[in-house]
Amino acid sequence: MKNTFMPGLVLLSILMAACAGTPQVATEPVPPTATESQPTPLPPPADTPLAASPTVVVAPTEAAPSVSFANDVLPILQVSCIECHGLRQVKEGLDLQTYETILAGSFNGPVIIPGNAAESLLVQLVVQGEMPNRGPKLTSEQILIISEWINAGAPNN
Repeated sequence: MKNTFMPGLVLLSILMAACAGTPQVATEPVPPTATESQPTPLPPPADTPLAASPTVVVAPTEAAPSVSFANDVLPILQVSCIECHGLRQVKEGLDLQTYETILAGSFNGPVIIPGNAAESLLVQLVVQGEMPNRGPKLTSEQILIISEWINAGAPNN
C-alpha cells in the first residue's frame, strides 16, 4: 500500500515554514488630516479657582475671538481691581482706570506686554492668585478674556 498522506504533509510543512518566515509589515498610525475634527481641550468651568487652573493663559492664535477692551476687559478690572489700583489708592503706582494708565504700567515697569499674555505681569499675578489682593479672585473665564485681549496685541477697542 502506497502512502499518499506523506507528500501532502510535506507540502503543508513547506508552506507553513514559508509563511512563518515572511516579514510582517507594521503600519504606523496615520496622523489626522486637516479636515478631520480634532479634540479641543475645554476650558475649566468659570467658577474654578485659579490655583486649580494654572493653564488659563492662551497662546495667540488666529482663531481667537475678538475681545474688546472697553466691553470685556475694563469691566473686569473695574469690579475687581480699581479700588486698590485707581479709586482709593494707586498701589505700586499701577492705575487700572484707563487704557493709557494700564499700558503705562507701575513703579516696577509694564504690567502688560501686548501680544504676550504669558509674560505679562498682570496675567501672572491673577493666575497665581496673588491678585486681586482683596475680594474674590478672578474666574478662569475672566483671566481668559484678559489673556486673549493681551495676546491680540492689547488694542484700545
